[in-house]
Amino acid sequence: MSAPRVAQDVHFRHVDPRDDTTMDPLGGASLLFINQHYTPDVAATGQCLADLAEYLVDVGYHVDVLAGHARYDAGQVEAPAREIRNGVRVRRVTTTRFGRRTHLGRVVDYASFYLAVLARLLFGPRYDGVVFLTTPPLIALVGRIARACRGQRYGIWSMDLHPEAEIAAGMLAQRSLVARVLASLDARAYRGADFVVDLGAYMRDRVLRKGVSTAKSHTVNIWGGRLEVPPSNGTNPLTRRLDLEDRFVVMYSGNAGIVHDFGPIFEAMRLLRDDPKIFFLFVGDGPRRREVEAFAQRECLHNFAYHDYFPRDFLRYSLSVADVHLISLRSQFVGISVPSKLYGAMASARPILFIGPDRCETADAIRDVRCGVVIDPSGAGDAVAGRKIAEVLQGWADVRSAREELGARARCAYVERYDHRLSCSAFESIVRSAWGAPSRAEQDAACIEVQANSLLAPRGSTRS
Repeated sequence: MSAPRVAQDVHFRHVDPRDDTTMDPLGGASLLFINQHYTPDVAATGQCLADLAEYLVDVGYHVDVLAGHARYDAGQVEAPAREIRNGVRVRRVTTTRFGRRTHLGRVVDYASFYLAVLARLLFGPRYDGVVFLTTPPLIALVGRIARACRGQRYGIWSMDLHPEAEIAAGMLAQRSLVARVLASLDARAYRGADFVVDLGAYMRDRVLRKGVSTAKSHTVNIWGGRLEVPPSNGTNPLTRRLDLEDRFVVMYSGNAGIVHDFGPIFEAMRLLRDDPKIFFLFVGDGPRRREVEAFAQRECLHNFAYHDYFPRDFLRYSLSVADVHLISLRSQFVGISVPSKLYGAMASARPILFIGPDRCETADAIRDVRCGVVIDPSGAGDAVAGRKIAEVLQGWADVRSAREELGARARCAYVERYDHRLSCSAFESIVRSAWGAPSRAEQDAACIEVQANSLLAPRGSTRS
């Protein structure tokens, strides 16, 4: 079946939810989002938060964001302490900046952010609602305190789960006193929220185990970038710049973290080290980058490169450098973490090779869309899984039409189901349901203000 035929079968069409005339904006309502990272930082949570915050501004909300100044990897974000960015009022508090390279440095950074957020919620302005993301871990406990002290309403956007992540990573023993205390405190914060937004069915099961009622639990798909413009299928300037012309590029894009499984990928890289066509390209950063680079150096791999993150404006080019995208997840993290890489890979119209548990959000989505292959290494081990990866990659490298068909399915599914505007619209509905709407007059006034601002001011970042 040809790629155009696949697109027709999946019904390549999309309606922007903001074109729905039945959707009335919650004009005048004030919202505060709290997350340690925010654009232009490279963290996926900060990028997705920016997309949602700007969407909410466009439909009539007053949106503030409280973030840190520390970069996701290390150092400091090059942005002012206060600014208005595409209509969103952003305040970045000063914290320590040890970064993610060591556990101690990360904990100290977290603690300084907790204190800054607590001070803002106890002594700063009140909002119609505060939404906590989950970086740093257990930050929603501050919301529980603010609710008890000031009656401040809050919700949780659960990007990952804690202390489950620390237990799965082996940083905490599951039955230890520390783990049990942290789990109890986190569950109290979740139960005290007006709503909890999770990223999929497996995560939702874990959220419900914390004691959150089904009425307060909502699932909204995460996304991997704003790729409304179709990916580059012609001449890609990055392909030439990276000297990858006439190579079959296997890309791993994004964070290389503790939740990801690189063992089978290493085995495949070792098996394909002498293949003249295949090239492994890693783009991004993360605490396990050094491990990946050390492996490549130790094995003397010449068909490998690791590049820093590209600017987000280059996303459509960087993702389409790939001929296939690699995604991985360790089985211990099912329902704890959901890789956002999947949706950017889908948007790029490339096939996806997932190395991870057979039952999780990512595997289910790939099977449902039929846009790639799932390889579960848990039974056979890294060596067998590595051979399967190598076989799949060599097959796709030899048959261009097969990967184009899979890529077409991926792109159509992204447009139909995973476009960020669909998820932002769903999130807005949750906020509206939990915190109500003002009078029609306030809504109309907000609409007029938003329309006037869009006509008079160019979109961009301005200091306040």
